[in-house]
Amino acid sequence: MPRPLTLKIKEIFASVQGEGLRMGRPTLFIRLSGCNLRCSFCDAQSAWEEGEELSVEDILSAVDRVRKKLPTEWICLTGGEPLTQNVRPLCETLKKKGYSIQVETNGTQPPVSSIDWLTLSPKPPDYVIHHACLNQVREVKLVVTRELTEEIIFDVLKRIPSEAPLFLQPQSMEEWSLRNAERLLRACLKAGPADIRLGLQLHILYNIR
Repeated sequence: MPRPLTLKIKEIFASVQGEGLRMGRPTLFIRLSGCNLRCSFCDAQSAWEEGEELSVEDILSAVDRVRKKLPTEWICLTGGEPLTQNVRPLCETLKKKGYSIQVETNGTQPPVSSIDWLTLSPKPPDYVIHHACLNQVREVKLVVTRELTEEIIFDVLKRIPSEAPLFLQPQSMEEWSLRNAERLLRACLKAGPADIRLGLQLHILYNIR
């Protein structure tokens, strides 16, 4: 008998979505382990290696327990990079249970079809975007590092659907990152109309997970 599929999971917890168009929405987060990029500014570096192998049934049981703390129908698969693992069976099972699914991805891997919301956050140095992501993306986030430039933003804008807003997401809530985001926004808008928006980290402002 074949062994049941397992996924390496760092944590499962209840919170609110702190970034992007879904900001403030109560959400259950499933943080998967592993990442193919490992950016130096990542705020979830512990997910690169740490984690526990769980079956889909184990994950569903954990989700049911966590949901008692914060009743919501939304689940966000995050990481690490969740799409480096085979999340299709998990997503299909969650959909059958009535959940809506958001996936946060760096865009280097093809997404699964059985999701409701794809958040794309391409990363330096190459800002790779798998072509399959462009059919599902609902929003794009660029982390405002010290190295982010107008040229990079324009290049990403050319490659994403015009209906997907692009958020300039601060690397942190520190002054330098916020001011850099504002500067880049103003500079890009001077060059022509585009749906570029300033982002923030709501969970940090509220001091919640």
